[in-house]
Amino acid sequence: MTDYDTYSSPLATRYASAAMQSNFSYRNRSLIWRDLWIALAESERELGLAISIEQIQELKAAREDIDFDRVAELERELRHDVMAHVHAYGEKAPKAMPIIHLGATSCFVADGADLVCMQQGLKILRARLLGVVRALRTFVDEQKELPVLGFTHFQPAQPTTMGKRASLWLQDFLLDLEQVEDVLARLPFRGVKGTTGTQASFLQLFDGDHQKVRQLDAAITKRMGFVRSIPVCGQTYPRKWDGVVLQAISGIAASAAKFAVDVRLLAHRRELEEPFGDRQIGSSAMPYKRNPMRSERIGALSRYLLHLAPNALDTASQQWMERTLDDSANRRIAIPESFLAADAILLLVQDVASGLVPYPNVIAANLARELPFMATESILMACVQAGGDRQELHEKIRVHSHQAAYRLKAEDGVNDLLDRIAGDPAFAAVAGQLEELLQPKRFIGRAPEQVMEFLAEVVDPVLAAREDVEIPEGEIKV
Repeated sequence: MTDYDTYSSPLATRYASAAMQSNFSYRNRSLIWRDLWIALAESERELGLAISIEQIQELKAAREDIDFDRVAELERELRHDVMAHVHAYGEKAPKAMPIIHLGATSCFVADGADLVCMQQGLKILRARLLGVVRALRTFVDEQKELPVLGFTHFQPAQPTTMGKRASLWLQDFLLDLEQVEDVLARLPFRGVKGTTGTQASFLQLFDGDHQKVRQLDAAITKRMGFVRSIPVCGQTYPRKWDGVVLQAISGIAASAAKFAVDVRLLAHRRELEEPFGDRQIGSSAMPYKRNPMRSERIGALSRYLLHLAPNALDTASQQWMERTLDDSANRRIAIPESFLAADAILLLVQDVASGLVPYPNVIAANLARELPFMATESILMACVQAGGDRQELHEKIRVHSHQAAYRLKAEDGVNDLLDRIAGDPAFAAVAGQLEELLQPKRFIGRAPEQVMEFLAEVVDPVLAAREDVEIPEGEIKV
């Protein structure tokens, strides 16, 4: 059968980057297993077990020589994936065969590889988040002073600026970065714990020397790139850690979905658009359309990712005593797909954030249509300061506002509130000030200053401390 005759996950074929796919690939996982066996042999030798330098050298020389067809053949025979790899490795390194997997259980490599893949996956997501933060920082800074109509309940509200609105998106992704880095720093290694977590087999290998067993656990943990190992566990590392990791990366989906839906709503208002290719087709039937398809895809993938995090906690809740195997098939799907989905989402967010196109003329027109309503309080205060009666003026503005709103919504769509106020003798004292009172920048408060303070005090220090982090390559395929 060809690739076209079998199912492949769209996360791999259409959305996720090569870097994340490689991280969770069967080859990479198999190589990590071999790294674990090498680390085990080297650490056991250093602590006095009868393992020769020659055996270790043979393991290292054969590390990348994986005959996957032979592994598959052995697995069909043995019905055990770890032992199939042990035998396949031993055939390539026959002198080392007697000491491969010495004292270990299957979870030594299976769980160990899961944790290594998650650690590396978190590093990729950390880099992608930095790419999003950098892109949004540029947009926020460029648009910090552009007045836009604000919304609460998706109803017109006090104006803000485009940059201030985008700073809310940026702040969400900064929180995601903080959570991913926190989990990355805390993620422990399983180490060597044995079949039920008691380390009994290793205690036997070292003739009852508890200190050497502890040293073995610490040595392998360090060799595999972790700061600490889990202090106690059953056969597996606690599946609660899968929930912790997936909760952190599912936060990315929440931030991304919020960002994407805002872009979609603003695209409907023609105020802001995601990038659109010169030859891109928005609709097969309606050539004029510029559908926000990347933002829609962000929403779709985010919805999927958000529902994978509870799955991990459900799995953790169903582990009996020291372990049951009903976690295995689930985790083989849920963990890699969570990371691939998060990776795909961040690729899209960075792409959209790097090419956002605001339309100031449309923004100004939309704001002007609603601004007279926002300005009524300023007009009222100016009239009172000129000697008018507040209660009388308030009532007149209320009546004019309702009449203008009716015309705007039910008649010709024109907001004539200012004309009504200018033509009312009660407001003669401020008639000449109306244009000045309606300047959009009078209504945006400290939005530009808030943005500048946010960038200088929060965003820029984060980026400066991580300026050496390189973002893995990735592309939007479709």
